[in-house]
Amino acid sequence: MTQIAPSLLACDFGNLEAEVCAVEAGGADMHHIDIMDGHFVPNLSFGLPVVEAIARAASIPLDVHLMIEPYEPYLDAFRDAGAHRIAVHVEASPHPHRALQAIRDMGLVAGLALNPGTPLETVMPLLNSVDQVVLMSVNPGFGGQRFIPETLERVAQLRSMIGDWSIDIEIDGGVGEGNARDLINAGATILVAGTSVFKAEDYGTAIAALRA
Repeated sequence: MTQIAPSLLACDFGNLEAEVCAVEAGGADMHHIDIMDGHFVPNLSFGLPVVEAIARAASIPLDVHLMIEPYEPYLDAFRDAGAHRIAVHVEASPHPHRALQAIRDMGLVAGLALNPGTPLETVMPLLNSVDQVVLMSVNPGFGGQRFIPETLERVAQLRSMIGDWSIDIEIDGGVGEGNARDLINAGATILVAGTSVFKAEDYGTAIAALRA
């Protein structure tokens, strides 16, 4: 079954606790939290205190996406802040295998994220250390961007490469009702949705539409 992870980057920060509770009531499977450093990506977002606040309000897992460089010094801190899943970018470190193993050793779900221009082949040597692959379907840094259509082919190619491995494919960026079905048919198992959920009049209806 497809899982929906609303991206809190698109929520009303002035009512963060209420937004967390609202998407949970609407049927979200996890909260997606983008951590940006203004260095690896051209934007700043949440820090550890905000993740801790989300964790206190949440009753579903926190899917933490680290768009920071370096990320190795902060893995323990995000685990302690309440992360259940941590994804790191293959482009942000020469030693992603070490980080993935560290995340698993913490008892968390280990994710590897790829920017749109990163070849899928970079995943192959790391498959035995990965629980999910996050394919960016926009250039990371800002919410509300237009979905890159070539992502559909990348999803299908990645699903074929993964084969029998039990690995989730998560799609992050520009996901909405108009492309959700195609992404699921191509092999995606987790859809990150920001604007398409938080700009909707009813979060539950928006989440149900993505899942359907």
